[in-house]
Amino acid sequence: MRRLALLVIVVLLGWAWLERQALADFPGILSAYSAKEYCSCRFVMGFEQGYCRGYVKQWLPLSQLEEDSQQRVVNATGLGQRSRAAWQGAHEGCRLLP
Repeated sequence: MRRLALLVIVVLLGWAWLERQALADFPGILSAYSAKEYCSCRFVMGFEQGYCRGYVKQWLPLSQLEEDSQQRVVNATGLGQRSRAAWQGAHEGCRLLP
């Protein structure tokens, strides 16, 4: 049984090493997806805040989701990463900001 547990650990560590870039990128995906999708939901589709918050809700929670209605900018923070998205216009929709 101990050997099986050790084998499982070695396999998981090997997998993590092979996927290290994807695992490193993962924290930024949560905030970027949430900012972009919330922006699109609110400013492109015109839905209410409550609906859009539910629409972008993930299994891993955001620590912050703020909307500036005047500027049409959304800030989302999750897993230590912050992303911003802004409405660009009727034909362009929303895009992530640097």
